[in-house]
This record gives sequence, C-alpha cells and structure tokens, in this order.
Amino acid sequence: MAANDSNMPFIRNLASSDRKTRTSALESLRTFLSASATASRLTHLDNLKLWKGLYYSLWMCDRPIPQQNLCAELAGLIDVLPDDAVTPWLAAFWETVGREWTSIDVYRLEKFLLLVRRVLGASLSWVCSVLPKVTEGGSGEKETKETKKSRRSRGRIDALLENLASWPLETEDNLSRVPVGLRLHVLDIWVDEAEKLGLLDSEKTGEAGRQFLDRLGLLVEAQTRSTCKPVRVRAKETLVDDRLPWNADEAAGDKEGKSIRNDSGDKDSWDGFDD
Repeated sequence: MAANDSNMPFIRNLASSDRKTRTSALESLRTFLSASATASRLTHLDNLKLWKGLYYSLWMCDRPIPQQNLCAELAGLIDVLPDDAVTPWLAAFWETVGREWTSIDVYRLEKFLLLVRRVLGASLSWVCSVLPKVTEGGSGEKETKETKKSRRSRGRIDALLENLASWPLETEDNLSRVPVGLRLHVLDIWVDEAEKLGLLDSEKTGEAGRQFLDRLGLLVEAQTRSTCKPVRVRAKETLVDDRLPWNADEAAGDKEGKSIRNDSGDKDSWDGFDD
C-alpha cells in the first residue's frame, strides 16, 4: 500500500467530534493530496480509508451553513489532484457513498444529497475546465496549445465517463453496487449541474463539449433499460428536458441530425422508450 495509517494520521481526526480538529485534519489532507507524487501512489484501499474519514466528517458536521461549506470543500479536493489520481479518488467516493447510502437517516440525508451534487458538479467541471475554446482561427503556437488541450480534454472525458459508467450511472444494472436512491438522485441533478457549467450551450463549448454531453446522455439512456421501474421512468424524464440541446434541436425543427445518434447513424428518439 502506498500510504499506511502512520503516514495519514489525520484520518482519525477527520471524524472527530470537535469541529476545529476536523477542520485542521481536512487542511492536512488537502496538503497531502496536493503532492502529486503522493496522490498518484494512493491505492484504492488508501482512497477508501480517506473517504471513510471524510464521510464521517460530514456526518459529524451540524448546521446548514457549515454543512454546505464542508460539502464544497470535499468536492473541491478534486482540484488539487493530478489527472491520474482523479478517477481512483472518485471511484472510492462513489463506493463509499453507495455502501453507506441505505444507512443514512432522514435527518442527515439532505447534507449527503448535497455532497453528491457537489462532487458530480466538480467532476463535470474537471472536464469542462480543459475543453478546447471555440475560436474562429489562429496561428501556429496557439493552435499547438489548443491541440495539447484537446488531447488532455479527451483523456479527462474518457476517464470521467468510464468512472460514471462504473458507478452512479453504471450500465450493468447492478442495484447492489449503486443503490436505487443514489441513482435517482444523480438522474435528478445531472442536467442542472451540466447547465451551471454552460455545458448545454453548444455554441460556447464547441464540438468537444457537445460530444461529451452526448456521451453522457447515452449513459443516462442506458438507465432507461433498468430492471427498476423508478430508475427507468426518471431517466426517460431527464432525457426529454427542454434544456438539453438535442431536444432544442428537435423543437426548432432541425433536420440535420444534431441529436445524439446511435452506431448506425440513425437518430435516437429520447421519448417513447418501451419498458
């Protein structure tokens, strides 16, 4: 294991009943993760231990404003991680939340719903921050920089979509891996979080942004074939949201096939799915 408990003494303090101790432990964790060499060597077990501590840090946090701030801080830890450490970090998050989901009592559920929203938003932002900017043209050096950014963007897109397909939007319909309630919450919020980042505006995000959104939509579409009826229904409802660009295209009478397409090139319809 890359880091044993003696190298991460702040883990226990993350779940302390004392707020100052928890805050200090979180700062220590941020410093620990900001060392790229250290973060890249963390194993899945290391990440699970860290997220267990962070889970109980939020569990112990009282009052709405501190809870909101803490959720933002936990989600923001993704920003200090090197690219190769992000998806293992997120996998440990989703595994931890999925494992604990059914044991969260009604009095604490709201803050964990917020944590999931903030982490999903931070995950999408991680991709959006490196999407190539839409430009009308440019010369040599600028085009080279954009090419490098495009490669980095593709790497992040593939990594995040693989993570989402394995966890909150997993495509094997393994309800024991991702509880129904957690799936429903992710389906409830993904369009909102994409809209906040401007991901629904193809004119701003360009072809790369649209392709990312289309591929994300396909993961949601996979949920319409779930054996769980509430999941199927919720997925269908989100896919016909008027804010999504493929629905706006159809509403405008777009005949040029800008909606999500399947492998054969035929346009998928987001309404009228059969159970």
